[in-house]
Amino acid sequence: MRPAPPVCEYLSFDAVDNGDDTGTWEAMASAPSGDPRLGRILAEIHAVLAWAGWHAPGPRGPMEEGGEWDAHIAEDSQDGWTTMTLTLTGPWVWGEQCITCCQPMGGPGVA
Repeated sequence: MRPAPPVCEYLSFDAVDNGDDTGTWEAMASAPSGDPRLGRILAEIHAVLAWAGWHAPGPRGPMEEGGEWDAHIAEDSQDGWTTMTLTLTGPWVWGEQCITCCQPMGGPGVA
């Protein structure tokens, strides 16, 4: 079943053009450690990942190993705050289309 386009309430993506028709898109969101919003942030990350995977230009994996796109989720806790990061890499046109579908008008909320 095709996933609905996610609406990013917490994530806002920054794009980097890698210069070879590929790009890197990174989004992060933070909340106090133990805050219930962390679960919503993680669900949002997984919704974006599902959307990106549904529209994938080819197999997922590192490009140097034959992958067309890849993703990485990271979590870091410091000083009572937890930051979650989603990084996508892949063809520029694909990434821009995926991220454009996820970004609400006016930008995300602040956790």
